[in-house]
Amino acid sequence: MRQIRNQAWLLVLLSAALQILSFPLPGLYIFSWIAFAPLLIAILHARYPDTIQLNESQKTLPATPRQGFLLGYACGVLWYLGTCYWVYDTMHQYGGLSAPVGLFVLLLFALYLGLYHGLFGFLLSLLARKDSNRLALVCAPLLWVAVELARTRISGFPWDLLGITQVDNVALTRIASVTGVYGLSFEIFLVNVAIAAAFLLPRTRRKTLLLASVSAMILLQAGRWVQLPPLAADRTAVLLQQNLSEAGEAWTDDQTQAALREFSALSLHPTPTSRQHPDLIIWPESPAPFQTNDPAFRDFISNFARESQSWLVIGSIGVDSPQKVYNSASLVSPTGQWDGRYSKIHLVPFGEYVPFPSLFSFAGGLTQAVGNFTRGNSRAPLQAGDQRLGIFICYESIFPNEVRQLVKDGAQVLVNISNDGWYGDSGAWAQHLNQARMRAIENNRWLLRDTNTGLTASIDPYGRVVAHLERKTRVALAAPYALTSVTTFYSRHGDWFAYLCAIISIGALIVRFTPQRKTESNG
Repeated sequence: MRQIRNQAWLLVLLSAALQILSFPLPGLYIFSWIAFAPLLIAILHARYPDTIQLNESQKTLPATPRQGFLLGYACGVLWYLGTCYWVYDTMHQYGGLSAPVGLFVLLLFALYLGLYHGLFGFLLSLLARKDSNRLALVCAPLLWVAVELARTRISGFPWDLLGITQVDNVALTRIASVTGVYGLSFEIFLVNVAIAAAFLLPRTRRKTLLLASVSAMILLQAGRWVQLPPLAADRTAVLLQQNLSEAGEAWTDDQTQAALREFSALSLHPTPTSRQHPDLIIWPESPAPFQTNDPAFRDFISNFARESQSWLVIGSIGVDSPQKVYNSASLVSPTGQWDGRYSKIHLVPFGEYVPFPSLFSFAGGLTQAVGNFTRGNSRAPLQAGDQRLGIFICYESIFPNEVRQLVKDGAQVLVNISNDGWYGDSGAWAQHLNQARMRAIENNRWLLRDTNTGLTASIDPYGRVVAHLERKTRVALAAPYALTSVTTFYSRHGDWFAYLCAIISIGALIVRFTPQRKTESNG
């Protein structure tokens, strides 16, 4: 068996680089339309035949399943290292790990999640034939979506799904209200397949398909410049950006009270100045030691609610007992009553709890800085007067199916509180923002995103940021929004499209390896 061609490895490097550039901070989103074409070509033209072939189409052969996995895996590891490099800073700067251990954790992270790119390469090579790449190319977008679904449901880390690259493409993202982000991933990958196919064809047939593929890419990308009129917003929320350090120093009672006074004063005087009385005041997830079992904290917040005459959503640590501590958002009524609480269900591994603590004891410093939280058990929207709030916290914004359940259960506006200070100045805060914006698009809901260090913003149902604060400032934003009760097809039916892609992919693999019976004619 021949080894993988050197050109194939170079194409893998090119594909990984283009994928990295497609996401923030580089944010060269147009590259998403071509980023996977080099990987497809690398897998489908991976090696030379064992004997010289006279047919031009037989000069190179598809990768074997093992080679397909290696090519895809190398691409995936490089992509995660280049896109999620912020894992190192989080583990080293805030998790208390030494620099070498932090780098080791980043490498393990990339080696693990890169398996999904490897799985894609493996499956694609299984579908490829020596005499034809047609089935592999037709099924490639389906396979990719199926692998993204697996990454979401099995590993629980659907960070930067391919469709997120087009979050600013208002015309194209209408697909997501039906299929979720997976439909966008499919569309982008389909164009990648067409471009790859052009290069896999003989030179005499290449020009026409390449021209058609590039024309489709330009036409679809042009949706980014479609300007739709602003959506009406008849309500105002005040979003406080606390801009607190993640250093983790202990707070004294005097410091806590001083912070509460400053935060409440800022919340009563947001920017821009609004004559409209706020329907909501929201405080973010943050390092502040605001605990729901602290009588002084509860009394202050109750008094603040009565003074503001507004509903409050307060990022806080919910404490039910020494053994049950939650990452929570507490709801307080204008009368000062504590009327409800959402406690985060999807906790961050190695950030809010350590899975298999005996095995990963070296990462305990990170949970000491954040807390060893208990999972919440309900996603029911919280009733704040005449509005139903769908609240989710930080990392939960990257899970399409979990956020859409809030809307399915009646949430009229989405509220996302987050502490993106853990990411520092890396691209993660922008990547995180774009994923939250996609949740607004999928569910046709206004989304109020309140973060500790930024970006704090009001996001409309088209995913557009209509008002925001500059990062790393301590100020409050008067954010417009509206209530919506109509649900999208995606909100009602969830990841049906991704599952359909997975089912068709399985069917294609079965067909590929089903022996074909030859029939004879008796004439």
